[in-house]
Formats: sequence, structure tokens, C-alpha cells
Amino acid sequence: MTNLARALADFLKVDEKEASTIIQKAKAGGEINEEFSGEQWFEERLRPNTVFISKDDYAQMCTSALLTLQTTTATDFGSSRQRDYFQIWADTTRGYLGEKALVKRLSRLGIETELAHQQGEIEEFLDSDIAKVRDSQSGEMRTPRIKVGVKTAKWNGIWLDIPGAQFDHSDCHVFAKVGAGREHLVAYFKSISVFRDKVLAEGMRINSFSASEAKDLYDSMPDFKAIPAYLCGIVQKKDVNPDISQSRWNGSFGRLHYTIKEWHGFFDASYHIPRIKEENNSPPEGKVKWEGIGEFSHDRAAIFNAGSLVWSPDDWSKLANSL
Repeated sequence: MTNLARALADFLKVDEKEASTIIQKAKAGGEINEEFSGEQWFEERLRPNTVFISKDDYAQMCTSALLTLQTTTATDFGSSRQRDYFQIWADTTRGYLGEKALVKRLSRLGIETELAHQQGEIEEFLDSDIAKVRDSQSGEMRTPRIKVGVKTAKWNGIWLDIPGAQFDHSDCHVFAKVGAGREHLVAYFKSISVFRDKVLAEGMRINSFSASEAKDLYDSMPDFKAIPAYLCGIVQKKDVNPDISQSRWNGSFGRLHYTIKEWHGFFDASYHIPRIKEENNSPPEGKVKWEGIGEFSHDRAAIFNAGSLVWSPDDWSKLANSL
């Protein structure tokens, strides 16, 4: 393992393999490049913009997500989609962890905020994940002056993509990478004894497994630990030209397909795909793909590779002051 991977693993409290993957994705997203080394990225960008989600933080977001599900998925109850309830809960919780990370990052700048779903009136805050901010003069909580949206991804995320007209609904968008794997909900349930005292105890009561088997099952489950969340960058709506012809991109052409590696601005498949293929003399059977994901599920979006986002202390101060 390189010195950089070792330092990253120690800071984030992850294993060596995960640290190496995080570095690879930072390179793929353009956060690390020829002008900005891995060591610079770690010390100047990732470390200052990383917060840690505690067990209490997680509990707050997990239960908030549960409340939200009561309204957003009510129409699915009793249908075949009911089996997806826990997956929806886990995914919603992960998204909320990114929002909580923003709250914690802003608190470092002396800005106290509240999230929209904490108010129990989510319909009023669809365009902004920050619902309230404490006024520096009156000390009262008030509506922010700008609307801020948060997009949360796993560590392997390299694209901030905001589909359709959603980009215009908020004044600022923040990209958060959260180190919550697919077992984060299980780890939390284990930490509050849901499995040991309820599920496994019930399994032993009905003789599904022995006490020793129950112990093995319990020990094999992941333990909850503080979850690292990296506030990767910011994009302001006012800084993005709405003209799709002014979007900036870069990529490479293989034997058959063109792979987009960088993008900053609006994407319209009906306009950009033919243009990219024409500019690169792509054969008719050739495709235009996106680095790391292949293709998006939508044809119109505002898209930004992680490396194109702003992230400096000055950028964060500007965001904080604008609230």
C-alpha cells in the first residue's frame, strides 16, 4: 500500500482496499490530476472537508428517514413493492447522512442550520435541504437566503448529476460522498441490540438455530462505527451557463466508443451525443459512455465531475455567508 493510501486509511478508519478504491475514484473524477497531486488532495481538499457521522447523528437521520417514508411510500403499502421498504429506508438514510454532513461542515464555520425533514413538513422544502439557519444578529432561526440542495453518493461516486429542471430549483448544490456501505442499517440495528435481543432470541426460541449459531451470526454482523462523510465540492447555479452549447467536457475515444471523463454544465443527449460522435468520427455502432457508470438513466441533466467542483475554504465561507 502506498503512503497516501496508508494515510487515508488511518484518517477515515477504513481498510487498505477501501482506501485504495477511494483514491482511484478521486483520480477518475479529476480530483487528483497532473496539476493537483494525491497528497495535495488528501491534505488540502479531503481532510478539511470530511466530517464523521456519530451513532447519535445516524439515529437522528435514520428515524427522520422512517418518518419520511410514511408519506413518500404510503402508496406502495400492500403492493408487490412492499418488499423494497427496507431498501428504500436504507437509501433514504444514506441520503440524509450527506445532508447531516453539510450541517456539521457548516457548524465548523459557526453556522447553525436545521434540515428540512427535521421540520416534518418536507413538502415546503423540496428545493432546499437546509430549512432553517440561525440569524447572527437576532439569534433566531430563520429561512435561509438561498436554497441549497445536497446530492449524496457512495465513495465510488464521481459525478454530481442533477436530472431535468431540478438544478434550477436550488441556488447551490453540494456533493457529498458518504462511507456508508450496504450494511449500514444492519450495523446500526446491531448496535441497539435489535438482533441479539429480538431477532436472534426469537430464532433460538423457535429452534431455528442454537445459541452457538446465534453467537456466530451476531459476531459476523458488522459493528457500527463513526461514518466518514466527505463534502466533495460545491456548484453555484449562477456560475453555470444555461446554454447547453457552452457546456465543457473532455474524454477519450477508444477503438469503438467515446468515454466522457469530465463534464461541467448541462447535458442534453439529443444535442450532445450526435455532436460528440461527429467531432470524434465515431463509427455508427459506437457509443458515448460516462466514466465509471456507462450511462445515466436520464437524457437531460446538469452534470459535473467531482474534480470540476469548487471546494476551497473561501468557497465554503462564501456559501456560509450567503445563508
